[in-house]
Amino acid sequence: MPLLSSLTRRPLILLAAALGLLAAWAAADWYAAEPPSVLQSATYVGRQSCITCHQVEYEQWLGSDHDRAMETATDETVLGDFNDATFVRHNIETRFYRDGEKYMVRTEGPDGEYHDYHVKYTFGIRPLQQYMVEFPDGRIQVLRESWDVDRQQWFFVTPDDVPEARIEPGDPLHWTGLAQNWNTMCAECHTTDYHKNYDFAKDEYHSTYKEIDVSCEMCHGPGSVHVQLAESRGLFWDRNVGYGLVNTLKGSSNAHQVDTCAPCHSRRAQIHPDWHAGDSYFDHFEPQLLEAGLYHADGQILDEVYVYGSFLQSKMYHKDVRCSDCHDPHSLKLKYEGNRLCAQCHQPGIYDTPNHHRHVNSVDGTPETLCVNCHMTGRTYMNIDFRRDHSFRVPRPDISAAIGTPNACNGCHDTPEEDAEWAAAQVREWYGDKRPDDPRWAAAIDAGRRADPEGERLLRDVIDDRDMPAIVRATAIELLAQYAGPENLKLLNKSLDDRSPMVRGAAVRQIPLPPPDTRGLDPVQQAAANPWNQTRGRFVKEVSPLLDDHARSVRLAAANRLIDAADELTNSGFRSALDEAIAEFREAQQMHLDRAPAHLSLAGLATRLGDLPAAIRSLRNAIEREPYLTGPRGELARLLDVNQQDPQEARELRQQEADLLARDATLLPNDPGPHYRRGMLLYLLGELDDARRELVEACRLGPNDYQNWMALALICERQERWREAISALERMVQLQPENPAAGLIYQRIQQTLAQQRAEQPPPDEESSQ
Repeated sequence: MPLLSSLTRRPLILLAAALGLLAAWAAADWYAAEPPSVLQSATYVGRQSCITCHQVEYEQWLGSDHDRAMETATDETVLGDFNDATFVRHNIETRFYRDGEKYMVRTEGPDGEYHDYHVKYTFGIRPLQQYMVEFPDGRIQVLRESWDVDRQQWFFVTPDDVPEARIEPGDPLHWTGLAQNWNTMCAECHTTDYHKNYDFAKDEYHSTYKEIDVSCEMCHGPGSVHVQLAESRGLFWDRNVGYGLVNTLKGSSNAHQVDTCAPCHSRRAQIHPDWHAGDSYFDHFEPQLLEAGLYHADGQILDEVYVYGSFLQSKMYHKDVRCSDCHDPHSLKLKYEGNRLCAQCHQPGIYDTPNHHRHVNSVDGTPETLCVNCHMTGRTYMNIDFRRDHSFRVPRPDISAAIGTPNACNGCHDTPEEDAEWAAAQVREWYGDKRPDDPRWAAAIDAGRRADPEGERLLRDVIDDRDMPAIVRATAIELLAQYAGPENLKLLNKSLDDRSPMVRGAAVRQIPLPPPDTRGLDPVQQAAANPWNQTRGRFVKEVSPLLDDHARSVRLAAANRLIDAADELTNSGFRSALDEAIAEFREAQQMHLDRAPAHLSLAGLATRLGDLPAAIRSLRNAIEREPYLTGPRGELARLLDVNQQDPQEARELRQQEADLLARDATLLPNDPGPHYRRGMLLYLLGELDDARRELVEACRLGPNDYQNWMALALICERQERWREAISALERMVQLQPENPAAGLIYQRIQQTLAQQRAEQPPPDEESSQ
């Protein structure tokens, strides 16, 4: 019996020991965690490291727009006809042919002569495919001649602003020009882990990428830690870094997922290098707001804006909808076809019926019954690429009738009898006058763009409504800045504490900073310098805390404003933060030294820091990079005057700038800006009559712009054209009745007239008779 008991006990002891060892191993595995900082040093490993475990996702991704975003030109990737095909436009014949395994094109080069070029890469797959040529200096240029995949023919991708024009060599829009440069305009969103590596001294590109398309790590971040953990023999994922992915999208918020897609699906400026998936969007990018020329006043798409700015306006975004609710994240295909996609959330018994879409005689599935054709209208870009508006809006023909925006109804009902007024009447008949979906920001932004006096009140209402989309409120702040006044200043200060970095950034950019010393200015200049009745101390107090903002975009905006008040920063922490932000700003410009705007930004910084020689060098660099650009010549002339250098060169620069502005005025016939700027330049050149004519035209095109009328009033005063000056002053009073500048100019004119009368000799007796 004891022997049996011993034999029975031994396996139990061994089992307990094994379980103990297993528990100890599990505990050791659990506690042997990577430090959280390991993700910061994660590196890119390429999709081949992902395929073993993620075969299904890989197969879904194959053939997708991300997979085919860019490829080496081969028999498998090229869709266009290179069998000695020709395409002619404006008497320029482009020939597509083969040279053995190479795909070739013979066309006009940067020197205006014909050359044979090796087509090295393809770009995209549907509805068009483009082709790229690499030059010896590393720049890769995208041909405008492209392949229409559906029609199976060559066509020319025309610029929107000059669709019929012959694009000459040397023009930035020429296929060899900056607008068609892959390295700076395309690459970072068509490759994975792209680095431009532009050498400014040699004017060369040494661009690199980890993978030639949009691969796994573009969205999930560098995968080395994830692969290391997956290949280890541990029982658990790491307790500190989880899956070891830099950007774990599973279970994330809609804002996090949308911000992952946003860097490539938004119209934005890059403010800091080396973005990786998982980084904060606003630490690396500044999105374009609802600016004229990009969006209609109600927020509908106009130019190519790439989805993000539209989606931020939508109710969908604010109700936690995210990209992957409609799009498969790997194949990018819609999850369902037709109205079934929307029926995931919207009950078809209510919304997929004639009672909702109002097309009572239509058959289900026809265009007029599809949700997207009423709620996701779109525009065609690149001649044949139709893209839908992701703001998901309700058709509003009443807004179209009021301010001229498009609407879904009149996209189909386009006869003279069925205009926007007709469509608006139909909608009122169905739903009544009050609409819960009223996007009242449309009227506000429209009025603000036109500088209409009524816009001030409307914009204030939009900014004050925290339920409005942040991108709309930020846009309203940008527009409100033209209406000077203490109440508006309070609203801008209040917006500095907003939860959205877009709103905070807009407020920082628009809060006024008066000049440090106005004692040498006459009363008119003093009024113009500080119409907000702002103080420098209050400005510094309100803006300086944002040097510690969690969003880099806001920190840089605050630093940019505080440079001019650096001596008044008494807090050493803020001063240190300012110095750090200035260094970050300089670093950001190094990314873009192949573009003139970066040199202009560096010139502006150097000017404000008192380094005029550096500013002059940067302006000369800007002119060399983009000689067709307006702006740098006028500023360079001003700095040469300040530095008392070469007045003849300054005059020549101003004349060149005036000529470029005349070109812009022709290209933009409805824009008052070129006329205003040209008028001011001609004034400095002493050509007063021509300057006045330009300002008259600026006032005609921009009748609600206070600065246009003020400039016209001053030049008419200078020429003693009193009646025209007073007429301009009257318009200034209408636009900004609280601004004292018009009254001060009028007093000065009256004093001049009184003095002239006093200096006239009294009429003799014969003359008086």
